[in-house]
Order: sequence, then C-alpha cells, then structure tokens
Amino acid sequence: MLTCTKRYENIPFAHRAPNHDGHCRLIHGHNWTFDITFAAAERDANGFVMDFGKLKELRAELNKFFDHKLVLNVGDPLLQDFLTFCMKRDIMNVVTLDDCSCEGIALFVHQLANSHVEEQTDGRVRVYCVTVWEDGKNKATYASE
Repeated sequence: MLTCTKRYENIPFAHRAPNHDGHCRLIHGHNWTFDITFAAAERDANGFVMDFGKLKELRAELNKFFDHKLVLNVGDPLLQDFLTFCMKRDIMNVVTLDDCSCEGIALFVHQLANSHVEEQTDGRVRVYCVTVWEDGKNKATYASE
C-alpha cells in the first residue's frame, strides 16, 4: 500500500465541549489543520496515489463545514439558544456534528473525505487516516482499520 498526505491548514472556527468541567465548555476558537492521508494499492497513470489537483471539491466541502463557523455538538444543551442568537443577528454560521471534539472532528473529516475520494477515483483510493490539529499544539487522529 502506498500513501500520500494533503494538508489543509489555518482553517479558523470555534467549538465548545459542553460537558467539560473546565474552560473547554466555553466557546473558543482555533486555527485548525487537517492532514488527510490517502492510500491505494496501485498508483494512477501519472504515478500518483491521489492527484492533489482533483481535491478542490473536497477543500470547498471542508470550507463549507468549518471556515469561520461555530461548530457545536448535536446534543449541546444550549444548541437552540446559540442557533437563535447567532442566526437572528447574522453574526455566525452554526454547524452541528455528533461530536465537535478534536477526535470527533477527525472522524467526521475522515468520513467526508473518504466518501469524496472513493467517488472521485472509482474506489481505487481510500482515506487511511485524518489528523486534526488544534493550533498546532494538540492533535487527534482517526485511522480506518
């Protein structure tokens, strides 16, 4: 198996961990980085595992979900309050995920990217792993089995 990695960096968005007993329960933001590692048993006609030039739609999807957004858990007890406040005032777009922790975001990006590249390459390429960085200090990785 061969792999290659594409990095998307400096994607600013905010999140919170509503059940955390410390400062992470507060809305706070990071400049996030996503390292997406692609894997294939065979390279394409150009010798690539993944043609990075064909990932523009994936980048657009990542921007749609994350760029300058407030990312909250679906089960956040204050979700409706945040939606009402932010949307009425048009001050921030709110996106919900099952889990907006670094680990949950890694899983979500893995699923999103894998769906995209499997379609793009007729199943030749899969996403092997995604590493999500919060400001370059903390990271979480989701790897497929």
